[in-house]
Amino acid sequence: MKRIVLALIAVLIYQYSSSQEKLGRPFFTGDINFTLGINENYQIGPDDDNGPLIVPSAFFFRVGFGYEFKKRIAVAFNSGYDLHWNYDIKAFPTYGSLKYNITEKDNSAHFVEVRYGKMWTPSSNYPDGNYYGIGLGIQAGGEERWNTTFRIDFHRKGIIGFKNNRLDSVSFGFGFSFF
Repeated sequence: MKRIVLALIAVLIYQYSSSQEKLGRPFFTGDINFTLGINENYQIGPDDDNGPLIVPSAFFFRVGFGYEFKKRIAVAFNSGYDLHWNYDIKAFPTYGSLKYNITEKDNSAHFVEVRYGKMWTPSSNYPDGNYYGIGLGIQAGGEERWNTTFRIDFHRKGIIGFKNNRLDSVSFGFGFSFF
């Protein structure tokens, strides 16, 4: 079923891009995301030596390249590094993404992006798994070819040994795109 949906999306993008005047362009992208979690050692009381209630729990670094069609739809191939230090998980996700600009105004855009791919773990503690993601963001137009992005993403990593054999997280991030 997934292959049929991906093939249908690819055919629609090809047909859309070839049926009209080509206004597409290649791009390079990168972003840094972080996830916040609850401090498990936190206790309510007069003693504040146990740290804050909310602490960073993961860090994600991503880079990729892709092609934008008509300033509305973009497809990209991405790779990155994920570090969940609470669980001692280091992973290298590789995935394809599909981005759709919901609104555009003065070189800025609000977008939604979906991701699907594979997650590789260098450790024998956890096996390799699938990677899924969906996010919302704002792309602020910069000088000529540089754009800044701010985003919030939901990530799902298929890892055996966690509740329902997956690790879910919500991250906040910023990045860039270079056309």
